[in-house]
Amino acid sequence: MADRAVGIPIVKEGLPFVGGLAGSTLLCVLGGWTIPAVVSGGFLLFTGWFFRNPSRTIPQQPNVVVSSGDGKVIAIEEEFEPRYLKEKSIRVTVFLNVFDVHVNRMPCAGTVEGVSYQPGQFLVASKPEATLRNEQNAVMLKTESGAKVLCVQVAGLIARRIVCWVGQGDRVQRGERFGLIRFGSRMDTFLPLGSKICVSIGDRVKGGETIVGELR
Repeated sequence: MADRAVGIPIVKEGLPFVGGLAGSTLLCVLGGWTIPAVVSGGFLLFTGWFFRNPSRTIPQQPNVVVSSGDGKVIAIEEEFEPRYLKEKSIRVTVFLNVFDVHVNRMPCAGTVEGVSYQPGQFLVASKPEATLRNEQNAVMLKTESGAKVLCVQVAGLIARRIVCWVGQGDRVQRGERFGLIRFGSRMDTFLPLGSKICVSIGDRVKGGETIVGELR
């Protein structure tokens, strides 16, 4: 599957917000309304920053798994994943605050075996119970070696829209952009037991660039 967001400085899902605020700011300036213009301009700058779509240097080492999102590693847990993998795995959770890049990237190359959207609550994404209770979208990947890697977009307290650009049967590449979550959220990546974990809780990571694990 071709990476549909390559070369675009702002993802297209953000263009209506940026365009609307740009129009509002311009009207305020033309009308001589200084304070509304400043406020609208501030929201315009924040919105453009939020929907930014930076390029990344994708690691080329074999078998490595990269972070699916920008943010802070808040959990590394060995646990049973009951809905999709139905087996024990290692969950690496990255929390994205409103200032992080929210474009999501594939953790590894492979074939999309399934995409499953789950409506739910909008608890603070850093809470452990958000793993099962929040609105989310799960993407199941199978590598050429047969390893199963699950990538889950989890909405947060402010987020109200999960976007996913891939579907079952798509061939994807490591670091490829595949979606985004609007506005604060988290990414859960489930790796097979025995995988080498290359990050620690508290680490700051970059989607598509930081190696979080190595498949064995």
